[in-house]
Amino acid sequence: MSDMRDNSPSIKGRVGRLGLMALVPAIALATACSSGSDSMSTSAEAPSSAFPDQPATGSPVKIGLINPEGGPAVSMPSNREAAEAVIKYANANLGGIAGHRIELVTCASKEDPASNRDCANKMVEAKVSAVVVTTTAYGDTMVPVIAEAGIPYLTPVGASGAEMTAANAFSLTGGFPGTLKSMATYASGKGYKKVTAFVIDSGAATPTARAVGGPAFSAAGIDLQVVPIPPGTPDATPQVSSGISGDVGAVAVVGDATMCTSVLKSLGTLGATQDKILIQPCLDPATIEAVGDAMEGARVFTSADLTSDDSEAVLYRSIMKKYAPKTETAGYTYVGYQGMLGLVRAAQGVTGDPTAAAVSTAIKTAQNVSLPAGHGITFTCGGTAMALLPAICSTQLVTVTISDGKPSDPQVIK
Repeated sequence: MSDMRDNSPSIKGRVGRLGLMALVPAIALATACSSGSDSMSTSAEAPSSAFPDQPATGSPVKIGLINPEGGPAVSMPSNREAAEAVIKYANANLGGIAGHRIELVTCASKEDPASNRDCANKMVEAKVSAVVVTTTAYGDTMVPVIAEAGIPYLTPVGASGAEMTAANAFSLTGGFPGTLKSMATYASGKGYKKVTAFVIDSGAATPTARAVGGPAFSAAGIDLQVVPIPPGTPDATPQVSSGISGDVGAVAVVGDATMCTSVLKSLGTLGATQDKILIQPCLDPATIEAVGDAMEGARVFTSADLTSDDSEAVLYRSIMKKYAPKTETAGYTYVGYQGMLGLVRAAQGVTGDPTAAAVSTAIKTAQNVSLPAGHGITFTCGGTAMALLPAICSTQLVTVTISDGKPSDPQVIK
């Protein structure tokens, strides 16, 4: 296993840092059409059985948390607060990790190489048994420090090559490559034979779409045409017109909100009738307002469901209400919850002292673990979910249909 993960430079090169963290489908459904309210959530609450009186009484186990906070470009304190809520829940209601009380060691990264490296070194010095990284563009900086020290590095969704390939790294969901695979599965289920992907021509996004998306669609019997769109393109009509010619059954739009607006407006102007497959950045409120009905009926791919009455969505809201009542539950908040509870669930099988090696073994051997807030998605971190990216633990995603500007009908794409 370690040989397969360590000897993957070509795959690391293909994936790289995707340039735009927006390409990672790690945004919850609740963000889709609001600035962060929970107005679309149901009022259902988890039953009392979800909160058993089962306190952790064993020796402590140190778990690290690295989260972007206080930086000049990004600060997400609610991610940390969600992870802290999980620790309270686990210690009071789940018996911690295999009976061991969890002690949290936190580090606020500024999302620059020096700060993130410092956080990684802090975790090694603290001798934590595992590290949860909520979200970062600097996985390639931190993974070598943490994972090579024998400490499991776990993130809800990887955005760098190291997070998807390195030994002792675990990405619970599939990131951009997983999204491409799920899009191929969805398109195959619809019977499409040709799909055009309009991809922002930034960083590794376009080459990754070709290198990973091409084979994934081909395996599903679909011809994938990738059309790059330069960042900031105000009018993508020429590229879109060319991309939808022939017998194209669906179009995928992968980029930031500005690029999505340009492409979707062009699709509307051209009267395109193809099925639309999107990622969350296309659901920026400004994009929705600008494109109007062109968004109707589109399918959106994400890794979490926070708003429905599915039991995992209800549990998320209930835990946050009980243990972090002042924390906003929409937006990126859930990644702290998903990552930390994912670790707690996967590590429950640890035996003996909860050392880093023991926790790593427990994660690798856990089977079909329920992904927190995952609408029934499960993960297994045995290196088989995506052969070329062995650190990925699941390629399943949640899709929703946009109806009247709101997400509806969540379904899992396997």
